[in-house]
Amino acid sequence: MLRGAPPPPLRQFGLVAFDMDSTLISIECIDEIAAVAGRKAEVAAITEAAMRGEIADYAESLARRLALLRGVPAEALEAVYTQRLALNPGVEAFVAACREAGLKTVLVSGGFTFFADRVKARLQLDFARANVLEIEDGRLSGRLVPRPWGTVVDGAEKRRVLLELAELLGLQPEATIAVGDGANDLPMMGAAGCSIAFHAKPAVREKARVSVERGGLDLALRAFGR
Repeated sequence: MLRGAPPPPLRQFGLVAFDMDSTLISIECIDEIAAVAGRKAEVAAITEAAMRGEIADYAESLARRLALLRGVPAEALEAVYTQRLALNPGVEAFVAACREAGLKTVLVSGGFTFFADRVKARLQLDFARANVLEIEDGRLSGRLVPRPWGTVVDGAEKRRVLLELAELLGLQPEATIAVGDGANDLPMMGAAGCSIAFHAKPAVREKARVSVERGGLDLALRAFGR
């Protein structure tokens, strides 16, 4: 679905920012980690509410979910990556098209670096920012590790990363694309020149310039001018 006039050709953009969970990849990593602790239903319910925008404070929703992961063995992260994580359909083709058109690529996720760094390498993205899980004595502590820029990648941080990278690359915000599916993606999608909703929650679909509701992410390429 396209809202308004088609966006310019892809080559007229310089940066594309991607959400990770349920956008680039098929799972919500935190829900799958929770499955190891037998708490998937409880954590997934909070995740779903946060993505629909029913919990306004993303940091609060994440803290609630992390607390439920306390004590999960760190090896569970590798198991989730190798056994449950898959790229969504069309992602590799869309990223390749962006790279061929000369765009820089960034993954900016409210998820975790354990997965984000691996997905970044797998897709050959240029940058990645995500949260760092704290591990104590081989188990998740239920907290995040503070970083020089802050602690939590929430909607505001996603927007800031998009705009900061654009400025460093000498781009106007209009020359950026943001791709996401949940409420915490809306700030960066609103700041970008073109927003793409991928199998997104209703509130996100309604505000995106391009929405892919069925099929792969590569279908979004049809929306861009030639």
